[in-house]
Amino acid sequence: MLDFFILAGGKSLLSCLRMEAYSIGVDLGGTNLRAAAVSREGNVLERVSGATPIQAGPQAVVADIVVAIEGLQRRFGDRNLGGIGIGVPGFIRIETGVIAGWGNAPAFNNYPMRDEIEQRLGTKVILENDANSAALGEKWMGAGKDVDDLVLLTLGTGIGGGIIIGGRILHGYLGMAGELGHLTVSPNGNPCGCGNNGCLEKHASATAVGAMGRLVNLGPNMTSLDVYQLAVEGSERARAVFRTMGEALGVALAGLINIFNFPLYLLSGGPLPAWEFFAPAMFEEVKKRSYTYRVAPTRIEPAKLGNEAGLYGAAHLPFQFAFQ
Repeated sequence: MLDFFILAGGKSLLSCLRMEAYSIGVDLGGTNLRAAAVSREGNVLERVSGATPIQAGPQAVVADIVVAIEGLQRRFGDRNLGGIGIGVPGFIRIETGVIAGWGNAPAFNNYPMRDEIEQRLGTKVILENDANSAALGEKWMGAGKDVDDLVLLTLGTGIGGGIIIGGRILHGYLGMAGELGHLTVSPNGNPCGCGNNGCLEKHASATAVGAMGRLVNLGPNMTSLDVYQLAVEGSERARAVFRTMGEALGVALAGLINIFNFPLYLLSGGPLPAWEFFAPAMFEEVKKRSYTYRVAPTRIEPAKLGNEAGLYGAAHLPFQFAFQ
């Protein structure tokens, strides 16, 4: 069930409405569904949050998304509504608005998410991959405000990615560009559910950190947080896990720097508190493998918006579309 609450701010909601157009952004995750009314200036006017009923199937999820959007529309009206943007996990066919594949929720595979939502709302929406939305959010209101080109790696259960070029999301010809978690960083490495071996997400995600912790006998039920806490306490084996993670990230980032030569590469997600344990190995690997980085160092930094990035990015989609 969705809960409504208003963020505290210096201006009243009514004054915001008089002065600013707003959009509605929705960030659909595997655990939580969040939506917000956001002004053109990036002020969050009001937000909605609730659990995501993934196990109940696509129709139940769409119903909750529609309830969240309609609630915000009633609150702020249609007059100043600039549009609706929705970020969802999985491979999105941008032209058709179909979820081509969502690994953790196969019931959504080939589901026409955009058309279903548009039919219920009676209006157009913009559907986007959640990691792409997060990258756009960082560009708009986060660590990438001062650049036009950046790459974002989202470290979580898996690893997602978003690429921003000229201030806009790079989609590729079907909308599936930026699947950076499936870059090969170890040709004979751990098997991945995608069918490859040695994917980045099998060596540097939160899930991978927990698995490595169990592999080196840190404990039978290790999570990435457990490994981090042991590293803080001085466990050499726990710190070795994070060095391995850093090396994998360094291999991937070196390749991305060699390809794009962008000014900024961002990392976000749950493992970021362990930056001091994985970043030295990561930077060392980047220096080793990227001549471009050695002669003209680019920035590799933590993202700033955390789990808010996707919400900001989804809300910015309608404004960006209007500008285009």
